[in-house]
Amino acid sequence: MVSSVNRRTVDLAQYPNLVVIYLGMRVNALKGLRTLFGFGPKISNSAAAKPDGLLLHEQIIYSLFPLHVGMRQYWRDFDSLESWSRSEPHRLWWQSFLKNSGGTGFWHETYFMRGGIEAIYDDLPRPMGMMKFAPIVTAHGPMFSSRQRLRLEGEPPPPPISEDAA
Repeated sequence: MVSSVNRRTVDLAQYPNLVVIYLGMRVNALKGLRTLFGFGPKISNSAAAKPDGLLLHEQIIYSLFPLHVGMRQYWRDFDSLESWSRSEPHRLWWQSFLKNSGGTGFWHETYFMRGGIEAIYDDLPRPMGMMKFAPIVTAHGPMFSSRQRLRLEGEPPPPPISEDAA
């Protein structure tokens, strides 16, 4: 049978440690619009700077009401993603958000080519994503760090903010 569908796939052999991360920011209150629109250009500029290991950055609109936008990023490996997330300017954004979410909720879900998934959900008014089916636990102690949530070897970098302040 001949198909008129142009089916294609990709050869990921060159990317054995590929990491895909979905991120989202949801406006929870009117002041969240200011927070969201303040972060947007900064994130776009950061991705445009092509940090080491970032293969692709794409914008996503999850919903218009409530406003919920995000991105999907493909990273060469977890170490590149982790290194970038602990460097400027990301570290400063994360510190600021953990002190005050500014009327927004933030989340990410990270998927690994070699297996493993980790996620964080901050200030979301109701469960979403994996929160809808997996047990919800507080993100403190070993659950505060992506590296530790994944149970990866190696010392996690210092957190952007102490757990006591978060």
